[in-house]
Amino acid sequence: MDVKLSYDVDLSEKVSHILAADVWVTHDFSAGMVPDISDPIKFSANVSIFVKEGDISAELDLHPLDISAPCIVNIRRDQILQIRGFSKDFRCSFMVISKRFTNNLHLLLKDCHPFISASRSQVISIDKRMAESFNRFYSHIAEIFSNNENPYGYQAMALAVASFFLETAYRCFEYAIQKPSTTGSRLSDKFIELVQQHFKKERFLDFYARELKVTSKHLSRTLKKCTGFSAVEWIDRYVILEAKVLLKSTNLNIQQIADELHFPSQSFFGKYFKKHVGLTPLEFRNF
Repeated sequence: MDVKLSYDVDLSEKVSHILAADVWVTHDFSAGMVPDISDPIKFSANVSIFVKEGDISAELDLHPLDISAPCIVNIRRDQILQIRGFSKDFRCSFMVISKRFTNNLHLLLKDCHPFISASRSQVISIDKRMAESFNRFYSHIAEIFSNNENPYGYQAMALAVASFFLETAYRCFEYAIQKPSTTGSRLSDKFIELVQQHFKKERFLDFYARELKVTSKHLSRTLKKCTGFSAVEWIDRYVILEAKVLLKSTNLNIQQIADELHFPSQSFFGKYFKKHVGLTPLEFRNF
């Protein structure tokens, strides 16, 4: 099913135009441009955000994020952001990039190991000097973006991003290459990655235990110890988060959403949703 999402973020251009372009850049986005967002937002493209001032409390794919300037926030396509609150002095620059542009960057930076870390790192704190470099960088790519007369704007943008990463930004992500991880955290990461891929169709723990070649009991105990939630709770949380996005950001009816999430019936979906949210799907949509 081709699900079209709508957004309530007041950007300076229509989101549909942004997503149709390979790259979209803004150099000055402030708290005043963001309405009171409480519903989860599902991203349809990769986004890199340079937070210049202020802070945000949010969840990204159900993982809590405390974002304080200056820092870099990377949000991948299909990730779901839920903003809990942000300061009035919040200001940022950001770049929205298509899958094609991302793939071209991977080709340009295929031998640069920190770039792989950058694509996986969600929030990276930076110092004042690095923040000044990022500010100059965004000013530069904003100029390239706004120059409609340059027939080589796409190539100029790709090379500018790659050059900045190789000259400067790589230092922000070097630490992630050598970041230690435990056996439990690796298992948790693999489990959550599998859930992100299969939660619409697979809601029973046995499937994930088989895929990871561990017992269901060991998997659930490890997840509870490492994350505070059991494996089943993680599956339910992803299902409910996706359901909330579909209820608030699409025109699909309840039956279509139940089908999208592979529930056996609308009634079963309704009971499942109310058990976890305390409201029926229709009550939540109208809330």
